[in-house]
Amino acid sequence: MQTRQEILSYGLSFPNTYQDAPFRDPNWQLVRVRGSKKVFLWTYERNEQLCINIKADPEWRDVWRSLYPAVQPGYHQNKEHWNTVILDGTVPTEELKRMIAESYDLVQK
Repeated sequence: MQTRQEILSYGLSFPNTYQDAPFRDPNWQLVRVRGSKKVFLWTYERNEQLCINIKADPEWRDVWRSLYPAVQPGYHQNKEHWNTVILDGTVPTEELKRMIAESYDLVQK
């Protein structure tokens, strides 16, 4: 998954989700859970690179960060609960899917 559309499509494959652009800036596209309106996936370009922000269990947060340099503390978010992933091709698709699914599960709780 290297494009914004691929990422958003995967996020929207989870039950009761929808896409939102709350900042009136097309650069920021989010995927939320209906009802609670909680965001579990942020997409945006920063420094000419596509990035995503995803919620992370604090027990896994540092594991992801240590395994992949492209996984960093959440940009513009609580660094304890959010990671930013730079989509530079270094994080395997299956791992990205796992991180996004975990983010979805965490906001469902």
